[in-house]
Amino acid sequence: MVMAKPSLLLESISIIFLLPWLSSSCPEYQKQALLQFKSSVLAINPSFDTLDSWNSSTSSCCLWDKVTCSSPSNSNSTSSVVIELHLSFLFAEFMPSNLLAPLFLIKSLRELDLSWNSINGQISALGLGNLSNLVHLDLSWNSINGQITALGLGNLSNLVHLDLHRNSINGQIPALGLGNLSNLVHLDLSGNSINGQIHTLKLGDLRNLVHLDLSSNWFNGSIPPQLFQLKYLQYLDLGYNSLEGGLSPKVGSLRDLRILDLTSNRLSGELPEEIGNLTKLQLLSLGSNKFSNGIPSSISYLRDLEQVDLGNNSLSMEIPSDIGNLSNLSFLILGTNKLTGGIPASMQKLNKLYLLDLEGNLLTGEIPFWLFAFKDLLRLYLGGNNLTWNNNMKIVPKCRLFELSLRSCGLQGEIPEWISTQANLSLLDLSMNQLHGPFPQWLAEFHVLSSLFISHNKLSGSLPTTLFRSSQVLILALSHNNFSGELPENIGDANLFILMLDRNNFSGPIPQSLSRNSNLAILDLSSNRLSGDIFPVFDSQVDLLYADFSSNQFSGEIPTTFPPKIKTLALGSNKFSGPLPSNLTKLRNLQRLELQDNNISGELPNSLLQISCLQVLILRNNSLQGSIPKTLSNLQNLRILDLSSNNLTGEIPIEFVNNLTGMIEAPPNRTSGVVLTLRFRTQNSITEFAVNELIVNWKKSKQGLSSHYINMYFLLDLSNNQLSREIPASLGALKALKMLNLSYNKLYGKIPTSLGDLQNVEGLDLSHNKLSGPIPTAFTKLQQLTTLDVSNNKLTGRIPIGGQMNTMVDPNFYANNSDLCGFQIHVPCLEDIPPAPKLQENDNKKEPWILLEAIKIGYPIGFLLTIGNIFLAGYFNPSPPSNSRRHCHHPHRLIKQRI
Repeated sequence: MVMAKPSLLLESISIIFLLPWLSSSCPEYQKQALLQFKSSVLAINPSFDTLDSWNSSTSSCCLWDKVTCSSPSNSNSTSSVVIELHLSFLFAEFMPSNLLAPLFLIKSLRELDLSWNSINGQISALGLGNLSNLVHLDLSWNSINGQITALGLGNLSNLVHLDLHRNSINGQIPALGLGNLSNLVHLDLSGNSINGQIHTLKLGDLRNLVHLDLSSNWFNGSIPPQLFQLKYLQYLDLGYNSLEGGLSPKVGSLRDLRILDLTSNRLSGELPEEIGNLTKLQLLSLGSNKFSNGIPSSISYLRDLEQVDLGNNSLSMEIPSDIGNLSNLSFLILGTNKLTGGIPASMQKLNKLYLLDLEGNLLTGEIPFWLFAFKDLLRLYLGGNNLTWNNNMKIVPKCRLFELSLRSCGLQGEIPEWISTQANLSLLDLSMNQLHGPFPQWLAEFHVLSSLFISHNKLSGSLPTTLFRSSQVLILALSHNNFSGELPENIGDANLFILMLDRNNFSGPIPQSLSRNSNLAILDLSSNRLSGDIFPVFDSQVDLLYADFSSNQFSGEIPTTFPPKIKTLALGSNKFSGPLPSNLTKLRNLQRLELQDNNISGELPNSLLQISCLQVLILRNNSLQGSIPKTLSNLQNLRILDLSSNNLTGEIPIEFVNNLTGMIEAPPNRTSGVVLTLRFRTQNSITEFAVNELIVNWKKSKQGLSSHYINMYFLLDLSNNQLSREIPASLGALKALKMLNLSYNKLYGKIPTSLGDLQNVEGLDLSHNKLSGPIPTAFTKLQQLTTLDVSNNKLTGRIPIGGQMNTMVDPNFYANNSDLCGFQIHVPCLEDIPPAPKLQENDNKKEPWILLEAIKIGYPIGFLLTIGNIFLAGYFNPSPPSNSRRHCHHPHRLIKQRI
C-alpha cells in the first residue's frame, strides 16, 4: 500500500478543517456596513486603495483583508460574524470621525484597532457605546477630541485593553470613574489633555490592571493610596502631569512593578526606603520633581534596574557608595541636584553604562580616569560641579563618546589631545575652564560635530576655515575668549543654527557669506572690534530671530538688511549716525530693538511706531530731537521704553500713555516675549544658556536685566531731555511699571496724585526738574518702592509718612527743594514745633508795676554796693613798702589798680 506524502496529508487535513470557515459568510448587514465605511473614505480620498479586497463581488467579508470573523458555531452552520477589525495606518491625512459610524453597527466586534490614523473630531458616545462586546479597543495616535465623558466608555464593561493615548481628549474623568471596567488589564490615556484628580478613576475597582499610563495630561492632586493596592501592576507611568505631595512608602507594595515613571511633576519630600522592595524594577524615572534629602541606600537592592533618572530635583548628600551593585545599569541620570562628595569608586563596576549624567551638582574631588574605560559609554556629562581635572593624567579612552560635557572642570592648557580620538562626538562642552592656545585643527575637522561649547576660556588666534566646511555643525558657542583676526570668509557655508562669537577680539567687516546661511536663528557678534558700514543682505526666508552686533565699531546708517522674521536686533554702542530709517517697518515681527549709544539724529519717525510687536525700544544716549510723537501709543505691546539722554522737547503727550496696554497691566505669569534664553535638548539632557543682558538705568545706576527674567520688567525712562510742562496724570495708569524716570528735564507744576497708583513701581526719579507743591500723600500706597528721588525741585510741605515712605530716609534724594520737612530729612515741620508757654491774664496786668518797683529799689542798692566795695578795697590794701619783691604775686593790688 502506497503511503501519502506527509505534506499532502497535512494540506488535506487543513482544507477539511477550513472548509466550514471558507464556506461561511458574514451577515449581510455587516458586509454592507464595511462597504459603506470604504465608500465614505473614497469620497474623501478617491485614490485610497488600501482596502481593495473589500468589494461586493466577494461573497463573504470574512475573506477580506484586515477582517477576522468568528468560527461557525457548529459543524452544520455556515454563518460567522465579524469579531476583529485591524485598521491601523490607513490614512496619512485627516479624516473626519463621522466616517466611523458604519463600524459602530457591527455589535459583534471584540477587537477594534484604529490606531495611527489621522481621525479628527469627536467620537459618538451612542456609536462607540454600541460595541458592548469589545474586549480590545485601540484609538491611539489620532486627533480625536472632545470630553472623555462623551466617549461612552461606561458601556464597554468587557474591555480588557483600552488605549487612547496621543489624542486631544480633554475634560475630567466621569463622576462614576472607570470602575465598571473592572476587567481592564491595560489602560493608556497618556498624551491627552485630561484633567482633575487621579482618584476619580476609581482605581481600587480596577484590580486586574497590569499596565497603567496616565502620563502627559493635566492631572493634579496627590497620588491616591488605592493605586498601591494594584498588586498585579507592572507598568506605571504618571509622568508629565501636575501631581503634588510625596511618594508614599506604600509604593513598596507594588512588588511586580517593572516600570515606575513619575517624571516632571511637583512631587516633593523624601524618597522612601521602601523603594528597595521593588526588586523587579527595570526603569525608575523620578526626574524633574522636587524630591529632597538623600538617595535611599536601598536602591542598591534593585539589581534588575537598567535605567535610573533622578535628575533635576533637590537631592542632597552623597551618591550611595554601593550604587555599583546595580550591575545591569545602562542609563544613570543624577544631574541638576545638590549631591555632594565624590564619584563613588563602586561605579567602576557599571560596565554596561552608555549614559552617565552627573552634571550640575556639588560634587568634589578628582574626575576618575576609569570613567573613560567603559567601552559602551556614549554620553558623559560631568560639568557644573566642583570636580577637578588632573591635567597631568594621560587618558587613553576605550569609549567612543557621542556627547561629552566637562564644563567648569578646571581644565588647563590647550584643548586635551585625547579628545581627538573621539571622532564620533556630536556634542562637546568645554566651556568655563582655563584653556588657552589656538583652536585645534583636528577639532575643526570632526565630521559629525553638531554642538560645540568652548566659551569662557582664554583661547586665542584665528578660527580655521575648515570649521565652517561641515554641514553638521549647528551650534557654535565661542564667546568670552581671546580669538582675533577677521571672521573667515566661508563662515556662511556652515549650516549653523546658533553662532555666538561675542566678547572676543575679532576685527574687520562681517563676511557677506553669512547671509547664505538660511538655517541661522541666533547670531551674537557683540563686544568685538568689528567695523564697516556694509551688512550682509539676508534673504526674506531666513529664520534669523536674534542678532546682536552691539559694542563694535560699525558706522554709517542703521542697517535694515535683516529678514522680516527677526525678533531681537541689538545695534547699540557703535558709531551709527543719521536718522532712523523709514524702512524699519519691514521688520514687522521685531520685539526688541536696541540702538543706544550711537549718534542717531532727527526726530522719531512715525514709521518706527508701526512695528506693533515691539516690546523693548532702547534709544538712550543719541541726538534725537523734536517731540515725543502721540502715535507712540500705537506700540501697545511696549514694556520697556528708554528715550533718555537725547534732545527731545515739548510735553509728555497724554495720548502717548493711554494705549500702552503693555505697561498698564502685567500678566501674572508672563512666559511669552522676546527670545532671550536658549534651551535645547540633546539626547538625554537639556542645555541652557542665556544671551546678553539688557542694560538699563535702574535705580540710579546702569544694570543688566537678566535674560531669564526680562519679561518681568516694565520700564519708562525719559530722563536727560528737554521735556517741559506738567507731568500728565495719565501716567498713573501704567500700573505695571517697575521703574519711572523723568529726571533732568524742565517739567513743572505739581506731582500728580495718580502716581500713587503705580502699585508695582520700585524706582521713581523726578529729580532735577521745576516741580512745585507737596509730595502727594498717595505715595504711601507704593508698597514696592525702594528708591525715590525728588531732589532739585521746588517742592514744599511735609514728606508723606507711612508705608515705604518711612524707609525713604536718604536726605540727598530730597535735597535742594524750597521748603520740605519731615523726619526723613531731620527737619521738623512748623506744625510739629510746640508753641511757647503763655502767661496768665492777671500776671500780664501786674507786669508793668513790678518792673517799675524793681527799678526804684535796684538803682540805690546797686550804687551803695559799688561805693562800699571801693572803700573796703582801699582800707584793707595799703601801698606795699619800697623793698617788697617785684615778682611777688598780689591779687588785691591788681584789683586796686584796675579801679
